[in-house]
Formats: sequence, structure tokens, C-alpha cells
Amino acid sequence: MTGEPDGGGERAVTGNRVLVVDDDGALARALAINLRAHGWDVTVAPTGAAGLDAAASARPDVVLLDLGLPDMPGLDVIAGIRGWTRVPIVVLSARQLGDDKVDALDAGADDYVTKPFAMNELLARLRAAVRRAEPAHPEEPVVVAGELRIDLARRQVSRNGADVRLSPTEWALLEVLVRNRGRLVDRKLLLHEVWGPAYSTETNYLRVYTAQLRRKLEKDPSHPRHILTHPGAGYRFEE
Repeated sequence: MTGEPDGGGERAVTGNRVLVVDDDGALARALAINLRAHGWDVTVAPTGAAGLDAAASARPDVVLLDLGLPDMPGLDVIAGIRGWTRVPIVVLSARQLGDDKVDALDAGADDYVTKPFAMNELLARLRAAVRRAEPAHPEEPVVVAGELRIDLARRQVSRNGADVRLSPTEWALLEVLVRNRGRLVDRKLLLHEVWGPAYSTETNYLRVYTAQLRRKLEKDPSHPRHILTHPGAGYRFEE
């Protein structure tokens, strides 16, 4: 990192909240000093798990995320955050290979900065990420629906306190429905989001996987309360 906190002149006050997820203590402290000097409200998390918790509790306006974390891959942290919020994520990494950047952006990151970096460039990227962000709206990482507790950040589901194991595809389908809870989700959109654009006509996939979800999540799968079908149109998740 190059550049020092401003020692004089007009201070750039943003009032925005930034979550720094980085296990390099010295770098995290330097980032916090520089960011606070420019008016940012800074929260620091040294692990992926701590970052997921802080994203839910601190409600940052932007996340600055290192990919090389000690407890989990940075891509898993991106996926966990993206499970419930569209907060901008700027990846900060020493990895300069093209594949790493593509993987991070495909996972849901908004920007990618490689180390070493100039502090003024990082500040500009953070400000730009906040400006581009979708209008703020209430988002909750944990959804409680009757006997179900769905943790969108950690990708965990429990029913009556017992963990429910879902396949990656079952989780992906449930996540889309829960994030749009109370609203009808079109079949084509579901197929695109879960399986990809090449599967936009494979409606039998939806029948199979919604049936599997109901068996695992509904008290009476034949009379579902949460995962509802709109024949010929799509599906809806109700709390």
C-alpha cells in the first residue's frame, strides 16, 4: 500500500461504513487508519466467519475483502454475503492471475484491486462502488418462517432446531425463492438463476427439485405452506 493519511488540508468526509476483511493485521490497521482519516466508519474482521457476522451486524455500505483468509476461501465469503445482500464488494488481493479475478467477479464481487496499490486509487474505487450500489432496502441475513430458520449468509437451514442438509442445487433454488419471498418468481427466471440460460425450458427440473425441498422443509409436503406453486407461471415462498 502506498500513500499516507492526510495530515492537513480539507478532510474528505464520507460518513459511509466499510467492512475490511483481512487477516494481515498490519495491513488491516494501516487501512483502518487511512480510511478513518478520510471519513469512513471502519469495521475490521480477521477471518471469513467474522466477516460474515460483521456484514450482518454492522451493515456496511461496502466490503473490502482479501481472498487469502485463514478459515475459508474468499469466494465463499462473497457467496455468503451475496446470499442475502447486494452490498458492494471490492476484492483486495495479491493474486494477479486472470482466473482469480474472473472467479471473484463471477462470484459476485463488484471490483478487484491487486496489491500493492495506491491508497488514493483504493479510495476512489470504494467511493465508486458505493455510488453504483442499488438503492438501500431492508435486508435480513436470517429468515424465520414457521418451523424453518434460513441463514442466507451461512447457507444453512434448520427445521425445529435440527439442521437440514440440502444439495447445492436445492440450496440455490431455495435461496432465489427466499430472497424474493412473498413474490411470484417466474419459471424461466428460476431456471436461469439456478441452472443457467441453456435450461430455460426444462420445467421438469423445477418440479423435481421443489418436490425434494418440500419433503425436507414442509411439515406436510402434500399441502405445502412455504413453497407454493402457481401452475403455468412459477413459484412463491411464503413465510
